Amino acid sequence: MNKKDYYEVLGVSKTATDEEIKRAFRKLAKQYHPDVNKEADAEAKFKEIGEAYAILSDSEKRRQYDQFGHAAFEGGAGGFSGFSADDIDLSSIFDDLFGSSFGFNFGGGSRRRNGPTKGRDRLVRMNLTFEEAVFGCKKSITIDLNEACEKCHGKGGFNEKTCSKCSGRGTIISEQRSMLGIFQTQTTCPDCGGSGKTFETVCNLCRGTGFKKENKEIIVTVPEGVDTGYQLRISGKGEAGSNGGPNGDIYIEFAVKKHEFFERNDEDIYLEVPLTIAEAALGCKKEIPTLENNVVLEVKAGANTGDKLKLKGKGIKIPNSIRKGDMFVILNVITPTKLNRKQKKLLEELAELDLDDEPIFKNFKKYLKR
Repeated sequence: MNKKDYYEVLGVSKTATDEEIKRAFRKLAKQYHPDVNKEADAEAKFKEIGEAYAILSDSEKRRQYDQFGHAAFEGGAGGFSGFSADDIDLSSIFDDLFGSSFGFNFGGGSRRRNGPTKGRDRLVRMNLTFEEAVFGCKKSITIDLNEACEKCHGKGGFNEKTCSKCSGRGTIISEQRSMLGIFQTQTTCPDCGGSGKTFETVCNLCRGTGFKKENKEIIVTVPEGVDTGYQLRISGKGEAGSNGGPNGDIYIEFAVKKHEFFERNDEDIYLEVPLTIAEAALGCKKEIPTLENNVVLEVKAGANTGDKLKLKGKGIKIPNSIRKGDMFVILNVITPTKLNRKQKKLLEELAELDLDDEPIFKNFKKYLKR
């Protein structure tokens, strides 16, 4: 299905600031909120602008979208496979900006906190050497995570009962009249904190939160070919969910150190190889390094600085693929700056030879005689 451009959905340019994006969303959200707009397509339009705002208001997701478009969230383009636009909580986005004064629910029932809720995702940045990124490796991270309290099993207390103030809804609902009509206002129940339940005894280990912070070590399998900015999703290892909800995820974002000789461009690598004047003029067989081993490169006579030679399949493996990039060798003919007597004499003898048959010399002298 072809989706509409997110910038077009919000009516902003691709260079719009965060404040301009927020302002555009506020205006459109008020216009198309289904509690206000009773047109048939209002809900679909509201979801569309909410999705656009969720992506463009997040600097990392916006960068991914600018680079890959909608494919960044539909198939793991560029390695960003952990996020789906279908996971966006539009009601939360709307409430964060406006407060919970409209009470519209996208799930088909009244919103309440006592349903299963997925735990928070976490982002961890990991530094890699060039070799670790190219060949893959296993590395460990330590991270503080909220885990379900083992004493109360994540509930927060004992002898659970329905909250008498909100009758288990988790919210207190009131009506408000305005020029646009009657709006329902939902506020979180102050007694149960939105869970819809209270306890006869609060857990003294987690102090009623249902969570305990634990320092955990996690082994990360880094795939071959990752690069700076690549994100790896570790499913179900993030913060604990509440009310039986699943754990969140951990996202590992990599920063790769530059190599002393190899230069990377996506899956291709470049290597500058120095040649002496004699090697360039006469041609030679030059031993050079590749990512895996040394190979002998045949340089033809008459090589010049900037000449490019291609070694197919000698580049970097594309993550989650069997294909490899290529290696490009860039020749650099080095003019010596320090000469001993013998070297200087040989070059002086070479300078006395007639090179007028070379086209570049011939054309230059011809122009001087114009």
